[in-house]
Amino acid sequence: MQPPPGRFDEVYPEQAEVESNRLVDRIGRAIGGRISRRWRTRASRVRAITAQVAPFDAGMRALDREGLREQARELRRQLRREGLTDPLIAQAFALVRETSGQVIGMRHFDTQLRGGWAMLQGMVAEMETGEGKTLTATLPACTAALAGKPVHVITVNDYLVERDHALMAPVYSALGITSAAVTSEMSHADRQQAYAADVVYCTNKTVVFDYLRDRIVLGSQSDSLHLKLEKIYGGDEAKTRVSQLLLRGLSYAIVDEADSVLADEAGTPLIISAEVPASGEAAMSAEAIGVAGQLVEGVHFRVLGKERTVEMLEAGHLHVIDLTRASGGAWAITLRREELVSQALTALHLFKRDEQYLVRDGKIQVIDEFTGRVMADRSWGQGLHQMIEVKEGLETTARREPLARISYQRFFRRYQLLSGMSGTASEVAGELGSIYGLAVVKIPTHKPSRRQTRPDRVFGNDDAKWDHVLERLLHHHGRGAPVLVGTRSVVSSELLSRKLDARGVVHQVLNARQDSAEAEAVARAGQPGAIMIATNMAGRGTDIKIAPGMDALGGLHVIVTERHEAGRIDRQIAGRCARQGDPGTVEVILSLEDALLVPYARGPGAWLVRRLARAIPGRREAIEAWWIRRVQKRTEAIQSRHRKTLLKSDRQMGDILSFSGRAE
Repeated sequence: MQPPPGRFDEVYPEQAEVESNRLVDRIGRAIGGRISRRWRTRASRVRAITAQVAPFDAGMRALDREGLREQARELRRQLRREGLTDPLIAQAFALVRETSGQVIGMRHFDTQLRGGWAMLQGMVAEMETGEGKTLTATLPACTAALAGKPVHVITVNDYLVERDHALMAPVYSALGITSAAVTSEMSHADRQQAYAADVVYCTNKTVVFDYLRDRIVLGSQSDSLHLKLEKIYGGDEAKTRVSQLLLRGLSYAIVDEADSVLADEAGTPLIISAEVPASGEAAMSAEAIGVAGQLVEGVHFRVLGKERTVEMLEAGHLHVIDLTRASGGAWAITLRREELVSQALTALHLFKRDEQYLVRDGKIQVIDEFTGRVMADRSWGQGLHQMIEVKEGLETTARREPLARISYQRFFRRYQLLSGMSGTASEVAGELGSIYGLAVVKIPTHKPSRRQTRPDRVFGNDDAKWDHVLERLLHHHGRGAPVLVGTRSVVSSELLSRKLDARGVVHQVLNARQDSAEAEAVARAGQPGAIMIATNMAGRGTDIKIAPGMDALGGLHVIVTERHEAGRIDRQIAGRCARQGDPGTVEVILSLEDALLVPYARGPGAWLVRRLARAIPGRREAIEAWWIRRVQKRTEAIQSRHRKTLLKSDRQMGDILSFSGRAE
C-alpha cells in the first residue's frame, strides 16, 4: 500500500485519533494489523527496490550537478501530480543516491536503499549500528519532500540534530530542498522559520513541546477547514492566531533510534505547565520527608522494586496518624496525608542521587535512565520533585500545574505517515505494531559482521565483579587495544574511574556529568590503548572510529558491566564495536548484586537458581547468566505494560483537560 499523496491545501494536517473500546474491534485490529505487517515486510518485497532503482543509475551518473537539480525539479512536478508511485520512488532514490555521491562523497549502498524504502512505506528499518542510518534517512526524506510532504527527521538530542543536519544539508540543497535544524535554545521566531523548511531535524522532546504550544494557541477549534476559513475570512485576530503556529502540522516523521523514542521514552508524559503559587508548600514537603524518615521498612511500608512503587502497611497508616495528629491542615485529610507520605517515601527510597538524578548548581537535574543523559528542563510532578529537593537540602521550587499534556504514544500516532530506524527494534516489534501500527523490517548488513561475543561472566558480589573488570580492562589496555567500558549509572562509572586513578591509568569518563564533552570524548575513544568509561549515553548515535592498525589488535573491545532494564540498551553498547566490517569483541561481566536483580533477590526464582548452581557447579555461571536474562525479559514486560497503561490514562487526562478548557 502506497502512502497517500499530501494535500497541499491543509493548514495543519494531522491524523485523527479513532479508537474504539469495543472488544471485538480491538481483537479485529490486532489480528488484521499483525497479518498486514507480516505481508508488508516480506523479504522479496523489500529487496525489490534495489532492482527498481538500477535502471535509473546510468542516466543519473551522466548528469552533472545542474542536471541533477533540473531532474529534481521535474521529479517534484511528477510526484506532486501522481503521488508516491513505485517507479517515481525508484527514480527519486536513484537521484538522491547520485547527488549524495557527487556532493558529499557518500553513495548509498543497496542495503540502505532497502532501509529507505521501508521507511517511506511507514515501517521501522532495523539496521545494525554503523550501517549508515543518517545517510539512509535522506532517501525517504528527499522523496517525501519532493512530493510536497513536510518532513520531520527526529532524533534524541540537540547534538545529533545539529550533527546530522550539517552532514546532510548539502544533499538537500543540491536538490533544491530546503532544510533546517531546530534546537532547544532557539527563539520562537527562529523556530517558525526553521519549521517552514521542507526537511526539519529536531529532537522528539522539542517537536512534542512545540506541538503542545500550537495546541494551546489553537484551542478546541483546530481542524484544517476551520483554520483555512479563519485565515481567509476571520480578520486580523484569526490571522494572528494562525501566524503564531510553529509547526506546519504532522505530515511525515522519520524517527531515529525509534525503539528509544517510541518505546523507552513513551512511559513519560510531556507536560507544559505553569507555576502554582502555594504558600507553605516547602514546609509541607519538609514535614512529609521528616514523617517518612521515621517509618521503618518492613514494619510500616514495603518497597516494591519490580513495580518501582512503595506500599504502605496498616501499621504505617496508624503510625503516620499518630505522628501528624497535632499538625492539622492537609494532614487531617486522609487522602492528602497518604499522598504526601507516599511521595516522600518514593523520594527517599526509589530515587537515588547519581542514578535517577544529579545535583548540579543547586538544582535537581533528571537523568534519563535509558539514554544516560541529563534532561535539565524536566521535572517530576505531583510534588515529587519538591520532595527530592528537600531530601537533598536544596531550595524548594514552586509546584507546577499542567496547561497541556500528551504522551509520545498519542503524539506520534497523529502523524499522517510515521516511520523510523533503529539498530534494536526487533525486541519491541509487537509493541510498535500494536500501539503505532508500525512494522519492523530487518535490513541485512552491507558487510558481514566480525563481532565476537564471549560468554557472560557472573560473580557473587560487586567487589569480585569490579576486580575482574579492572583486570580485563588493564589486560586489553596493556596490549594497546582501545577499550569501552559500559556502566549503568554515574555512580558505577565514577567507582571504576577512581580505581583507575589509584593505579595512575589515563582514561576518559563519559556520563551525565560530562555530557557536554560527548563529541570530543567519542572522537578519542578509538585511539591505541584508549580507555573510555561510559554510561549508556554512549550507546546511541555515537560512532567510535578505530585508529589505523587497530584491526590487528582485534579492534575496539567493549566490556558490559551490568545488564540494563532493556536488553536493547546492552545491544546498543555492544554495537559500538565491529562496525562496517571492522573487528571487535564484547564481554559481559556481571554480579548477583547488580541493581536489575535486587527486586528479585528474595523471590523463588533466585532460590531455585542458587540451588541449581550448587547442584551443578560446572554450569554455575551459565545458570546465573540465564536467570539474569530472564529477569531482564520480565522487567521489559512490566515496562511494556506500564506504557500501555499510560496510553489509556493519557487519553483520559486529555479528555479531562479538554473538558476544563485546556489543551488536550
